[in-house]
Amino acid sequence: MSAAHRYDQSRQPSQALPGQAGTFSSRAETFPSQAGSQRTGSSDLLGQQLESIRNTVRQEAAALTSAAEILDESVVQAARLTARCQGSVIVTGVGKAGLVGQKLVATLASTGTPAHFLHPTEAIHGDFGRVQQRDLIWAFSNSGRSSEVVQIASQLRQQGSGLVTFTADASSPLAEVADCSIVFGKHAEACPRGLAPTSSTTVMMAVGDAVAMLASELRQFTANDFARFHPGGALGKKFCDVQQLMRPLSTCRMTHHSVTIRDCMALSSVTGRRSGAIMIVNDAGVLTGVFTDSDLARLLESRAESALDRPVSEQMAIDPHCVDPATLLSDAISLLSQLRISELPVVDDYRRPLGMLDITDLIAIGEVEPQQLWDHDRATIPIRDSVTLS
Repeated sequence: MSAAHRYDQSRQPSQALPGQAGTFSSRAETFPSQAGSQRTGSSDLLGQQLESIRNTVRQEAAALTSAAEILDESVVQAARLTARCQGSVIVTGVGKAGLVGQKLVATLASTGTPAHFLHPTEAIHGDFGRVQQRDLIWAFSNSGRSSEVVQIASQLRQQGSGLVTFTADASSPLAEVADCSIVFGKHAEACPRGLAPTSSTTVMMAVGDAVAMLASELRQFTANDFARFHPGGALGKKFCDVQQLMRPLSTCRMTHHSVTIRDCMALSSVTGRRSGAIMIVNDAGVLTGVFTDSDLARLLESRAESALDRPVSEQMAIDPHCVDPATLLSDAISLLSQLRISELPVVDDYRRPLGMLDITDLIAIGEVEPQQLWDHDRATIPIRDSVTLS
């Protein structure tokens, strides 16, 4: 056989050899069913794995519910001790309990209770010196028998103002040396082998959070206090004041109440991204009303063109709701939502305009969902009480 002939045969693998008719087509027909079987198996596996994750969450949720029923007055005592603490809360623990403790340090510190973490090993190598007489100790150990924590518990109690322990076992060595022992019970771990700390750490953290929250309430910690501790990130924006996010007066539309609507729209134009509302003032520069683009649209839709040459005071919303520049942004957003409006004038103590809070700006920075804009009519800002124009 020539080389050329052998090459031609290699280029035609789909041709059946004598006695093998239909062999290749039969193999090809099996591929779709195999693929379908693989997809079915993959789908079944995905479903099983998803159910495994859900079961883990359910088991930890059940542990939280059980722990809530186990808790007694000791958690209230712990919160009161924490609220009365004149120094810092010193949190200690080892392993996963130590990691839970470090998270709770952050929770305490951000909600009005100064707190620091002390690692048991570092404590016995000089860091006992961090603990002052006015400090309260929080010690975490699920079993209550972690040797590193038990070893330092008595000395910590002597150096500080008291020892609060968080354990699953009331008869444990750690619980027995405490001034206040919180027992949250033993719970089956959500780990498939029942070994890895899962349910126990979830319960431990939730109970610590609960004590910290009550202590914060007892300290009368306010939203303004919270804002001072969170100047950055999404929380920082939420708890900043209106002045930081309002449009300054130089970029807002404002006019006198005697101006006609036609002149009002022409004279109050601004460059750049404009707000949908014009603030109307009297001779003293006091805010007396607001006229919105939606107000104008309704006039045109009702073919009331003659109103365009009448004073804007005849069609404006009188004495609109407004806020002062020190108002928390979160409160202003609540007001926008409650009143179902899109613009909120910012005024001084004499109700003279300083700027405008516009819902579209809040959407741009992620503080308001677009749905909130679609769910209400961007029309006139609600009227409160009529005023005498001067």
